[in-house]
Amino acid sequence: MAAGAGTPLSAQDVLAQLAALENPRMREVNLRHDDDHGVNLTQLRAVAKAAGRDHALAVDLWGSGDTAGRLVAILVARPRLYGAAELDAMLRDARVPKVHDWLVGYVVKKSPHVEELRSAWFADPDPVVASAGWFLTSDRVAKAPDGLDLPGLLDLVEKHLQDAPARLQWAMNECLATVGIHHPDLRPRAIAIGERLRVLEDYPTPPGCTSPYAPVWIAEVVRRQAAG
Repeated sequence: MAAGAGTPLSAQDVLAQLAALENPRMREVNLRHDDDHGVNLTQLRAVAKAAGRDHALAVDLWGSGDTAGRLVAILVARPRLYGAAELDAMLRDARVPKVHDWLVGYVVKKSPHVEELRSAWFADPDPVVASAGWFLTSDRVAKAPDGLDLPGLLDLVEKHLQDAPARLQWAMNECLATVGIHHPDLRPRAIAIGERLRVLEDYPTPPGCTSPYAPVWIAEVVRRQAAG
């Protein structure tokens, strides 16, 4: 959408729109999850849709440091235009969980550098960065496992899952469940690891949602797959 006839939106235009959509109550709720913005995500996506794909705008919005602005930046960016070093720097600067998750899911996964970054981040000493490597590894486990040492992944999960920091623990747990769901030969071991470690067993799960406790998660997804 144009700020004027034929004029692309500027980062200042977008940030002004987002500021007008700010809801203090929503910010309060989001802050409980360490997400420091108060914009409804449906409305935020509408702002991004109106702006259209605009990589220069994405770069400017990211540079603003504003959380809602960065979420719009991710939605309007062209992932293939980022270099590996640029994405690495962006991830290390993305400490807000929603920004981190969207950056990995909407940009890094679509980048030609995804495998290079997955490998580099997987064993990074920063647990937040490492969590991105584990999330990307889960994606490979499900879609392109050739070349991965799946038993070795389970070894690492078994050794480190219980004591991992929260975001890394969540990512490792997802990888454990993904191995169990997509690789029947390793399913009994994945379930046994989950049952022994009991990570996220008591996580509050809303009605109709699947528990993140790996044995339950694996069993439920496999049941659905079998039911067609």
